[in-house]
Amino acid sequence: MTPIKSPKKLIEVALPLDDINVAAAREKSIRHGHPSTLHLWWARRPLAAARAVIFAQMVNDPGYQRELGYGVNKKEAEIKREKLFDIIRELVKWENTNNEEVLQRARDAIWESWRETCHLNRNHPQAAELFNPEKLPAFHDPFAGGGAIPLEAQRLGLESYASDLNPVAVMINKAMIEIPPKFAGQKPVGPLPAGEKQQNMMEDWSGAKGLAEDVRRYGHWMREEAFKRIGHLYPKVEITPEMVAQRPDLKAYQGEELTVIAWLWARTVKSPNPAYAHVDVPLVRSFVLSSKKGKEVWVEPVIDGDSYHFEVRSGEPTIDAIQGTVVRSGGTCILSQTPISFKYIRNEAKDDRMGLKLMAVVAEGKSGRVYLSPTPNIEAIAKSAKSDRFTETEISHWPGRTNVVEYGMTKFLDLFTQRQLVALTTFSDLVQEAREKAIADAKKAGLADDGLGLAHGGKGATAYGEAVAILLAFSIDKMADLGNSLVRWEPVAQCPRQLFGRQAIPMVWDFAEANPFSTSSGAWTTFVEGQSKAFAKSFLNVQPWFEGNATQADAATQSISSHKVVSSDPPYYDNIGYADLSDFFYVWMRRSLKTIYPELFSTMAVPKVEELVASPYRHGNKQGAETFFLNGMTKAMSSMAQQSHPVFPVTIYYAFKQSETKEDTTTSTGWVTFLEAVIQAGFSIDGTWPMRTENSSRMIGQGSNALASSIVLVCRKRLITADTISRRDFQRQLREEMPEALEAMIGGETGQTPIAPVDLAQSSIGPGMAIYSKYAAVLNQDGSRMSVHDALILINRAISDYLNPDGGSFDADTLFCDDWFAQYGWSAGAFGDADTLARAKGTSVDGVHSAGVIESGSGKVRLLKWSEYPSDWDPRDDSRTPVWEACHQMIRALNQQGEAAAGALLARMPEQGEPIRQLAYHLYTLCERKKWAEEARAYNELIGSWHAIVAASHDTGHRDEQIGLEL
Repeated sequence: MTPIKSPKKLIEVALPLDDINVAAAREKSIRHGHPSTLHLWWARRPLAAARAVIFAQMVNDPGYQRELGYGVNKKEAEIKREKLFDIIRELVKWENTNNEEVLQRARDAIWESWRETCHLNRNHPQAAELFNPEKLPAFHDPFAGGGAIPLEAQRLGLESYASDLNPVAVMINKAMIEIPPKFAGQKPVGPLPAGEKQQNMMEDWSGAKGLAEDVRRYGHWMREEAFKRIGHLYPKVEITPEMVAQRPDLKAYQGEELTVIAWLWARTVKSPNPAYAHVDVPLVRSFVLSSKKGKEVWVEPVIDGDSYHFEVRSGEPTIDAIQGTVVRSGGTCILSQTPISFKYIRNEAKDDRMGLKLMAVVAEGKSGRVYLSPTPNIEAIAKSAKSDRFTETEISHWPGRTNVVEYGMTKFLDLFTQRQLVALTTFSDLVQEAREKAIADAKKAGLADDGLGLAHGGKGATAYGEAVAILLAFSIDKMADLGNSLVRWEPVAQCPRQLFGRQAIPMVWDFAEANPFSTSSGAWTTFVEGQSKAFAKSFLNVQPWFEGNATQADAATQSISSHKVVSSDPPYYDNIGYADLSDFFYVWMRRSLKTIYPELFSTMAVPKVEELVASPYRHGNKQGAETFFLNGMTKAMSSMAQQSHPVFPVTIYYAFKQSETKEDTTTSTGWVTFLEAVIQAGFSIDGTWPMRTENSSRMIGQGSNALASSIVLVCRKRLITADTISRRDFQRQLREEMPEALEAMIGGETGQTPIAPVDLAQSSIGPGMAIYSKYAAVLNQDGSRMSVHDALILINRAISDYLNPDGGSFDADTLFCDDWFAQYGWSAGAFGDADTLARAKGTSVDGVHSAGVIESGSGKVRLLKWSEYPSDWDPRDDSRTPVWEACHQMIRALNQQGEAAAGALLARMPEQGEPIRQLAYHLYTLCERKKWAEEARAYNELIGSWHAIVAASHDTGHRDEQIGLEL
């Protein structure tokens, strides 16, 4: 068989990782105009990371000729590689997302590499099939999810295919890559809303601006129509003289009718006290409505015998108001102070005895919110709404993720009040009416009609009307997310907060019911305007020649990947129940869009049986879930390995934290099972890159074992001729190759920003697994195949050995401090134990004490915390400076004075830089394994700021040199 000549790609050799990570981290804080705002999806990859990965996956590394036997000038290769780096540096910037000049440079580089590759393989028997120099290979993401990766492939000029088992994900991808190119440059066809005038007859309708504008126009029409039908359920509140008499602060509004922003409700249960068993008592997390300084507002339950009512108060809230009536241990009856257990609440809820009581009304004022006490009439109007239950789709209960089921909310429609259901169903019905109007208007505007809808490849008036309807249906989903009975009122921002603040459907006691006819959070116009702007900005550069296709397909059995470039972000073991959560949106999407995509919405709920998530409740137990995940993921990875284009590596994102610590080795079932699947599928892991794809607020110290980085695995199909090696040879290769790889990761001499300690153990899996996975098998002494789990143990051990101060050239005082810290932390220990340890390390307690890092007296010895170190310390005046002291002085300077001060300190002891970093990594690992979160944070922050500290130290050194010259 004639071998395919496959040049190494840039991603297999080098990347400007700092620039990619800075851009990806910045992007996480961008909301306006970001494609992610079109529809919620969980765990999206940043566009910057996806764009950089695909580009580097497709361009040849300039040094590839050496590998293929061609002569090459190493210096010239480095210059060319730097030019590719410059393209990436520009490509990942948020402001260049739609910059055609920058994008075209990237496309040109991809084409140049592709034509080189085609030329190399011009005589291959499959040249006509695989190496057409006039057409780039297409792209496929088999776990497309939120669509970031397929979108960026399309932006780089590739025909983009996205597939997912989940219909909600498929619809998101259709809106991202399939629909915009069909109508690029199309002028809006809908009539302007009443009162608006055409701004400019020659207005620019390039990209998706015209379609976005029609979404706004038809969305406005829907709002007016909905108000005609259900506006009576959302009356304004008149400020009467009687109200002003009780609340002088309302005088400025007397006689006015104010638009309501939200109604604030409390859930209720019958009091467990027999004397008050007939009273529905409130369950409230907090009665505080506004915590803004100087504008505090709260609700007071006014008790009158065996009844109560709510009144709005202003000023400093009471302790009872702040605490509410529900805490972690349970609730309290406001009438009798009788405890209310959660078991009692759950039983009441399941027996349909949980009710609602209006606590307050929030209205739009002249310069802020106006809080009003509830009235029986306002509450009665709200409760008068009655809605048909159009679906009985059940919530799949995943303990800890869908706790509402424990409180009787077993079906998705149970999550909404009757008035919310009336509003959502009304707007949902209007989506279909807007579709019909848009089709008719498109025909009137002269848009040709082929009579085909989007599902059949239509591009005319019918398809255009359906495109408008799809984006309006996305607004329905946004409305559902902010228009359900699990929406909290945020007292700082003074607005409702959407249900999906995290990947769960948690129970909420008091909630905000937003008014869809206001102009604030939760209002229909807010959703539609935001949707229109986001769509227009996200697809400014969409071209008619862009090709995209989104399909429902099981990643384990799909055949779409054939001869395509593949990059994907598969599910993270049991981290997110995508199907369970997206049913929340599916029931609304199905109602609005089933006529457009009948096959996609043929089921009552999102398919779950084949979903590759390790869910114990679906598969009987943890072992069953693990087996299912391994088998399914292996099939999916095998599909990628066998079908993907042979000259391109496959890139796979994974961000599941190693979380199980046993015998000083940290692993996790999720990682082990995933890597096992990748390797069993026939992949070798040829490279790994830690990319800043997660929200930094989820870093250590937040109480969650979260990563700041995803690991991008660069995979090639393992050679059929791959050998087997022994366990001993594997360990030898780890000893020989891991130190260099780790040195590169923590910064070394490369000048690259080091990987944060919180990510090091995860990132370091790559080099170790690259060794393990390139062989057909690693054999144990008894001839059995070494498992991924055992390989990870050895890889993690190699990491620990590298970081261990005993393995380096650390001073004796530091070695003593390290061992003492591992045993006692910051607590005191016996002098005798300290004396024994100090002798073993080649130092003495008195010597360590003279170094200024311990407190010794009364038969006890204790390490000083960094905060106890003197702030006027200067290493140039210190005759005994252990690395331990230098490291903790750096932490003190960073925390108390900032990066500039830490840099100035480092400038006085530059020779200590590398040992300080290595010690910080080691101590972070030690603290993490001992679950000392606060201590770990200090070391993580030191490394996280290292690049800036070094830069500041160079600035200080330069200034000192200048001063020296002047003197």
